[in-house]
Amino acid sequence: MSAYNAASPQLKRMETLLVRLTTDEGLQGWGEAFGHLVNPASQAALGGLVGQLFLGARVGADPASFAASRLAAEQALHAFGRTGPVVYALSAIDTALWDLSAQIAGQPLYRHLGGRRDRIEAYASLVSYGNRPAEVARQVQRAQAAGYRRIKLHETEYPAISAARQALPADIGLMVDVNCPWNLAEAETRIRGCRDLQLGWIEEPLWPPDDIDGLASLRRRGTPIAAGENVSGVEAFRQHFQQGAIDVAQPSVAKIGGISAMREVFAMAARHGVQVMPHCFYYGAGMLATAHLAASLPAPAALEVPFLQWPRPLYPDFPREAEIRLPDQPGLGWVPDPGVLNDYRIDGCSLRLDGENA
Repeated sequence: MSAYNAASPQLKRMETLLVRLTTDEGLQGWGEAFGHLVNPASQAALGGLVGQLFLGARVGADPASFAASRLAAEQALHAFGRTGPVVYALSAIDTALWDLSAQIAGQPLYRHLGGRRDRIEAYASLVSYGNRPAEVARQVQRAQAAGYRRIKLHETEYPAISAARQALPADIGLMVDVNCPWNLAEAETRIRGCRDLQLGWIEEPLWPPDDIDGLASLRRRGTPIAAGENVSGVEAFRQHFQQGAIDVAQPSVAKIGGISAMREVFAMAARHGVQVMPHCFYYGAGMLATAHLAASLPAPAALEVPFLQWPRPLYPDFPREAEIRLPDQPGLGWVPDPGVLNDYRIDGCSLRLDGENA
């Protein structure tokens, strides 16, 4: 059995699970649930109990208008885990509710979240190139030529990571996401070996990813440690912060519980003096929401963008540059191309208050 890796070049397609909420007045809010090729599990949750809990929810300009329904849903569904398809479904709905709330308030989402900067940096998140040094070097040079000042690899071997560092000027930041491969002893050895590469961070070095004590130990090895994409909810971040386990917190809006949960993590990180750099290997509403969330954080918080090219982009007007200007339109500000939605749609369902669900 081969391992599944969403950053692998063997992956020939990348799926997104979009959620659209419609108000009685005709406003539409968009969210995204994590899942990629296992999206059917999150879709089943959305089409079942999770979606049913939000039918008829009231949404206003004040986020408190939907906070009670969101909290009630979390409490009702807690027995199904603090991560996984049910939480991913909740994440999509929460993001769509925030989009609606910002539209009702007449504000771009980042301003509705308290942000002031309308421009953010994007950094290139590369797929894995199988630890092939020459190909890794070629790809990071492509990303640099596209204007990116920070680049993230998904490689695990020193020769490949070193090739990237040598191919780039010293002032280009380089980070590495290794996707939870090592036990503590092996991680200590690997990180010690990479010390000369001056990495911005090593992301998720341990298996299991919630080995908080192990992460805290690795922080003493001299290379910043980033983690958080795979934690089990907001409370798990609290434990990471309290135990001093990470240098960079990486909550993921489509996995942790949406924008509401992201804001809770942001507040905790600020109290503990931990930098936040949201995870975002998405290209749907989760990417748009993360852009607005990054703008609500102090610099150097930036938007992670998959360094991929699409035959037809879901958001034709979304910037492809290393600096992104957020739109002035209320809410997320970008809407998906209806032609792309129609031509590439795999499956879908709808829930209605009148009971005519499909």
